[in-house]
Amino acid sequence: MIRRPILILPLVLGACVTVKAPDKPIEINLNINVKQEVVVSLKKDAEDFIANNPDLFPK
Repeated sequence: MIRRPILILPLVLGACVTVKAPDKPIEINLNINVKQEVVVSLKKDAEDFIANNPDLFPK
């Protein structure tokens, strides 16, 4: 007879918890900095161009 109240207790406690969807949509902000990669690739391209065309850029 003691087992029945123990089995009913989780059902009673579970009925007290409510789950509600948020009013606003969930926003995931992904700020990605691409500037560094672009600068590095442009710098490499410029170095290659100068090295391949020494007559255009005398020292």
